[in-house]
Amino acid sequence: MATASKTRRRVGRSRGRTQPTGAPDLVIGRPGLPGQVVLVLQGGGALGAYQIGVYEALHEAGIEPDWVIGTSIGAINAALISGNRPQDRMARLNLFWRRVEQQWPIAGMLDWLGLGNLVPNFNTVARGIPAFFAPNHHAVGGAKADVGVEAASYYSTAPLRDTLQQLVDFEYLCECNTRLTVGAVNACSGRMRYFDNRHERLAVEHVMASGALPPAFGAIRIDGEPYWDGGIYSNTPIEAVLDDKPRRDSLIFAVNVWHQSGPEPSSIWQVMSRQKDIQFASRADSHIARQKQIHRLRHVIRELHKQLPANRQNDEKVKELASWGCGTLMHVAHLLAPRIDGEDHTKDIDFTSAGIQARRRAGYADTVRMIERAPWKTADVDPIEGVIEYV
Repeated sequence: MATASKTRRRVGRSRGRTQPTGAPDLVIGRPGLPGQVVLVLQGGGALGAYQIGVYEALHEAGIEPDWVIGTSIGAINAALISGNRPQDRMARLNLFWRRVEQQWPIAGMLDWLGLGNLVPNFNTVARGIPAFFAPNHHAVGGAKADVGVEAASYYSTAPLRDTLQQLVDFEYLCECNTRLTVGAVNACSGRMRYFDNRHERLAVEHVMASGALPPAFGAIRIDGEPYWDGGIYSNTPIEAVLDDKPRRDSLIFAVNVWHQSGPEPSSIWQVMSRQKDIQFASRADSHIARQKQIHRLRHVIRELHKQLPANRQNDEKVKELASWGCGTLMHVAHLLAPRIDGEDHTKDIDFTSAGIQARRRAGYADTVRMIERAPWKTADVDPIEGVIEYV
């Protein structure tokens, strides 16, 4: 099993690029981890509060991600992490979530009346969230009004643009101190695209495009093309790291906020919730199963190449075929947000203080337990396998 090549590193290194002036970067102690650390964040609106708890636990343990991949709210959280120095990240994450949090002093009374989050969620639908989105005046013309793909939505995300520009240092982000990948789908071609600061300069538009869920939010135009939330195509962006080239040994914290499996629903209300879970869980298990097969075949190719005589191994045609093999190991630590008592199909707009704090605490607790277990240190790994999962 591969281990990290260095036990300590300077997280803010620029990897060949010019380092910006300012406060010195935080030096993070790296325990013996099996390769690069990758944090993969699903989309899910208010459910993204769980991801803050996950990062907080990693941060406290000195495990800063080398690469963060996100879709929708996962892309926003990912940008807040990758787009700030390690010592500033928690403060920026906390500030963003305080800005979108909806305070309801009478929450206890609403629960007593049996209304739960009905009133707060209705307020979000009617008025938006000041730091995130606001009602779109173009929608007054009706659903058939020809206003263009960028304005064809119920809400405007102009407030989010301002918030991100205040809280994300895009110059620092583009130095690729921490790699960032965000997923969005082209509204015309229907093709998924992963924007990556290792390959191009990322700006606020790339993050906003990943969170532009229609018809609530309008498309965001990048290089002349309109993009929507990547979650409508694939809300589980783990494929971005498993298909990456060149491949590297990795410890992947796969953070999911939607439940692919669940109990049989018995009411329309429960059906609506279950349908949403299935839709946005995005076949996470099938992605992993496919990658397990592919990585196993790569390991088989590597082992077959070793069995050849030396003169055959050096044959150019054999070398070309052998290049399809590899020996990388992908350790996938699954973290799944638990169901909160009383939640329903509107849980992704539950920006109440109670909802955010409950999910954040759950993310923190689950990640602390995973770090304490550190199953990647003790796993009995079959050398022919390339992807190992931990739950």
